[in-house]
Amino acid sequence: MLNLVWLFLILGGIAVAACNGRIDLVTETIFSAANDGVRVCLELIGLMTLWMGMLEVARQAGLIRLLARLVRPLTVLLFPDIPPQHPAMGSIIMNICANILGLGNAATPFGLKAMQELQKLNLSPDTASNAMCTFLALNTSCIVLIPATIIAVRVATGSANATEVVAPTIFATGFSMVFVMVADIIWRTYLQGRRRKPPRC
Repeated sequence: MLNLVWLFLILGGIAVAACNGRIDLVTETIFSAANDGVRVCLELIGLMTLWMGMLEVARQAGLIRLLARLVRPLTVLLFPDIPPQHPAMGSIIMNICANILGLGNAATPFGLKAMQELQKLNLSPDTASNAMCTFLALNTSCIVLIPATIIAVRVATGSANATEVVAPTIFATGFSMVFVMVADIIWRTYLQGRRRKPPRC
């Protein structure tokens, strides 16, 4: 569906430019945007390499394991249907910790592994379980302490103060994470209450 939206926007822009006799502007903009995209990507390589290298050093130094121990009580509260020692819990914890540190590339395989393990516990394979929905919401809204990608993009585009987004990012992602966790607990409690409620005669 999204591809159709983009196609409509592109074709609509070309049609409007053609009607106004400015089709040359479309060609000029396409080549200019392509050049800008390549330039930004090349500038991002060094910055992303630096950030990922620093975060990898932190990972090997045991920072993710330390975060995992701090996060474990939270995951036990959010995922009561998962046995504490189940492999899914370990993958969930590692995914959350990687997201907190801005390790998006490292978080993805942990997330996929967590979903595979959660599917094994799912009593209705055709429907996402409560734990799967909770994990997806948490993964999407997880707090980020080091927004490495955003900083790198701002540096590549010439920002005067690329790191000024750190505090707003922590605040925004922290708020979204707390809101999602509270909403999930309330919704799960509400659903459990409805299931226990005896049917009316």
